Amino acid sequence: MKLLEYPDYEMLAIDVANTLAGELTAALDREGRVLLTVPGGKTPAPMFDVLCGVDLDWSRVDVMLSDERWVPEVHVRSNTKLVRERLLVGRAAKARYLPLYAKAEEPEKVLAELEVCIAEALPISILVLGMGADMHTASLFPGADGLDAALADDAPVLVPIRSSHVEDIRVSLSARVMNGAISKHLLITGEAKRAALDRARGQGAEQAPVAAILDDTMVHWAP
Repeated sequence: MKLLEYPDYEMLAIDVANTLAGELTAALDREGRVLLTVPGGKTPAPMFDVLCGVDLDWSRVDVMLSDERWVPEVHVRSNTKLVRERLLVGRAAKARYLPLYAKAEEPEKVLAELEVCIAEALPISILVLGMGADMHTASLFPGADGLDAALADDAPVLVPIRSSHVEDIRVSLSARVMNGAISKHLLITGEAKRAALDRARGQGAEQAPVAAILDDTMVHWAP
């Protein structure tokens, strides 16, 4: 893990967007298609606003979330809604989006179908993640039903996650798939999350799921 500190979140968003643009350009020089995986939530939105205007061949970029709430794309809590409104616009509108949600009451009924398109696009070229103050990343929450499956060495691509601490059923990439990324970035803000990161480095992934993906990860922090 390497930690980069920024004076404020605006500088973090601009620097990370520029870093991702350079990595995407380099990956496109090597590969016919590349896979960019991003988090939901409010933290990455300003970075999306910068990245979507970068001049590169977005038609050869696949975009996917690291995790998703099991709600329709138009739902106010949908991570997909945010990505479509803030990242898949401007030049980045030409990118292909790989969904983690399909119309079904429970994810187990359609996960196999969703995994087919994702498996064809793997490995992840560039992975961007967030982290909560509880040390979760993607939808890998401490104590959640599905966490053990998501942390297993032979984990599937997608894992349903259920937790009493969150409102919706989640679908998350497994740690195995996330750690297969060529480049990994973690975005965190605030003193509480910085302290949580420090705690996570001394704990196992069962107690601090973010610890499962910290090896070789570039952590970007702003107060």
